Amino acid sequence: MPRDKILFCIDRIREGFFLKHANILVIDVGGTHVKVLATGHKTMREFASGAGLSAKNMVQGVKSIAKGWNYDAVSIGYPGVVVHGRPVHEPHNLGGGWVKFNFRKAFGKPVKILNDAAMQALGNYKKGSMLFLGLGTGLGSAMIVDGILEPMELAHLPYKNGRTYEDYVGVRGLKRLGRKKWEQHIVKVVQQLRAALEPEEIVLGGGNVRKLRSVPPGVRLSSNASAFVGGFRMWQNNYLQKQ
Repeated sequence: MPRDKILFCIDRIREGFFLKHANILVIDVGGTHVKVLATGHKTMREFASGAGLSAKNMVQGVKSIAKGWNYDAVSIGYPGVVVHGRPVHEPHNLGGGWVKFNFRKAFGKPVKILNDAAMQALGNYKKGSMLFLGLGTGLGSAMIVDGILEPMELAHLPYKNGRTYEDYVGVRGLKRLGRKKWEQHIVKVVQQLRAALEPEEIVLGGGNVRKLRSVPPGVRLSSNASAFVGGFRMWQNNYLQKQ
C-alpha cells in the first residue's frame, strides 16, 4: 500500500480515538493575528500575522507560542476557500505558500482545516438553520442547516456601486465610510441575506463585531472565542460538515 494511503488510514483510526480522548490545538488564522488555544487551557496565545505571513511562518510561530502545551491533533481556521480539507486559493490578506503546504508533516500531528468563518459558525451553532457573518479584515460567511455545515464565499459578490460586500462591511469599508455608515450597511446586508437565505438565526462575529454600537434586529452577537469552540467540535462526529 502506498505510504500516503497508509497515513490516511492511520489518521482515520486515530480520529475514532480522538473523539473521546484528544487534546486539540486550535489555530485561528486571521488577517492581523494568529490565535491559538489547546484543550485544557483557558487563555489563548497570539502573534501578529499580516501580508508577509506564509504557511511556514505560521507553523513556526504557532510552535513557538504553544510550547508547553500537549496536543494530539490540530484544527486550523483558514481565511480562504477550503475544499476537502485543503486550501484551494492563497489568502487575500496574508503571504503565500498555503495551498501546497503539508500541515500534517509540519506539525507531526493529524490536521483538519476549515474556512475560518465556518469554524466560528460551528462554534456558535445551536439548532435549525443559522447564518454566520464574520466582521473582520474581510467578510467571512457560513451557513449551517440541521447540523450540515456549508462554508460560503459571499464577501466578493457585488453589493453596491461596483464594490463588493467586503468593500462595505469589511475593515476597508469601516475605514472608508466611518463607523456610522459602516453600521448602516451591516444592517442592510443582514436584511438582504435574511431575505435571500431565510435562516432561522443570524450570528455576527469576527474581530470588528465589538465596534458595533447597536445590534441589528434579530441578530445574535458572538466573540472570536467561538472559533476555538468550533475548532474543538471539528473532531466530534455529531457535528457534520459538507466537503
